[in-house]
Amino acid sequence: MAVTFVRKEMLPQQPPPSSQVGPVRWVRENLLSSPLNIFLTLAAIYVIYVIIDHVGPWLMNSVWNAGSLAECRQILAGESGACFAVINDRWRQLLYGFYPSDMYWRPNLAMVLLLVAVAPVLFDKLPRKMIWFSAVYPFIAFWLLWGGSLWLPLAVIAGFAIGYAVFRGLSPMTNGALAVIAGALAALIWWFVAAAAVSDVLQSVIPLGIAAVPSREFGGFMLSIIIGVTGIALSLPLGIMLALGRKSDMPLIKMICVGFIEFIRGVPLITLLFTASLLLNYFLPPGTNFDIILRVIIMVTLFAAAYMAEVIRGGLAALPRGQYEAADALGLDYWKAQRLIIMPQALKISIPGIVNTFIGLFKDTTLVVFIGLLDPIGLSNAIRADSNWNGIYWELFIFIGACFFIFCFGMSRYSMYLERRLKTDHR
Repeated sequence: MAVTFVRKEMLPQQPPPSSQVGPVRWVRENLLSSPLNIFLTLAAIYVIYVIIDHVGPWLMNSVWNAGSLAECRQILAGESGACFAVINDRWRQLLYGFYPSDMYWRPNLAMVLLLVAVAPVLFDKLPRKMIWFSAVYPFIAFWLLWGGSLWLPLAVIAGFAIGYAVFRGLSPMTNGALAVIAGALAALIWWFVAAAAVSDVLQSVIPLGIAAVPSREFGGFMLSIIIGVTGIALSLPLGIMLALGRKSDMPLIKMICVGFIEFIRGVPLITLLFTASLLLNYFLPPGTNFDIILRVIIMVTLFAAAYMAEVIRGGLAALPRGQYEAADALGLDYWKAQRLIIMPQALKISIPGIVNTFIGLFKDTTLVVFIGLLDPIGLSNAIRADSNWNGIYWELFIFIGACFFIFCFGMSRYSMYLERRLKTDHR
């Protein structure tokens, strides 16, 4: 006897309904899922339409080839349109400042080498041996950008070698902290006392170098990248040390770190820049020539390091106590525990805050305009002071904003990639 309600044949697999897959499903779930979302979606569409309706014709009717704002207006013949001819006319100045045009190859080469230097730091699939080039790159970039004797950056590198040699020689005879302090003092003595004299002697014997470019000719996005990249590279390790110092059990170290962090966080960056520009020379020996860009880099780095320390301290506080106990159970000393167990997890937790600090630091480089350095904003003011381009505003600021957006958006995208790659949970 056959049982009619039992299926004897399987039906072929059917595709899901079109309303449950693809763009249709995304629109239903994200834009039209409730009356409030429907209203907000329609309002957003209307706002976008109004912006495109007003800005679109102005952008589409752009003039790219003209020698002045008056010539742009003649070409437009009374119609509304953007005069991007100022970008076509002054893009070199916006990118390089007043750097000699016959030496553009030097900042261009430094930029290409920068990408090579950061690649092994950002992507772990590249050969680890490339990290040696990343360590040497700052000295190569300094020599390419500022020029002068090749012996000076080599003498600075020699200072690190001397400090390391002193550290290695004293490590077996004393504890690690004293060896580190002795190595640092040896390097500082070499840099401030002997490096310049030794490099001058070597230059007189074996002249090696390229034409020097003074800092007053630096400007534009080149200046912003120099300050931003250097501040980012130096503020992260300094911020890590400040965060560890703030959590230290040694009262003196903790007091110094807390005082530094709270002082820097309580003072506006513009005040520190004015201090670097105007007041610092009063505390230096007479005749000392302390480069203004170097002073700005130091102040920007210290400012970012204080905020970085608090971000990393938040990551350290988020770790459960069991991680510290596990490091102790494995018999690891303090530095090995931090390097192998504690700090990797804390940095992973702190990635959004770290990248946010980096982005803020890069945008804050525009504040150097107030101390006389011609960053892109300062150059835009100088360009608008020219009678040929007097009265132009939006086109310059749109270009500058777009360039800053590209850099900042790239950093945010990389942080999201890094978070996905380091994700260890399976939710």
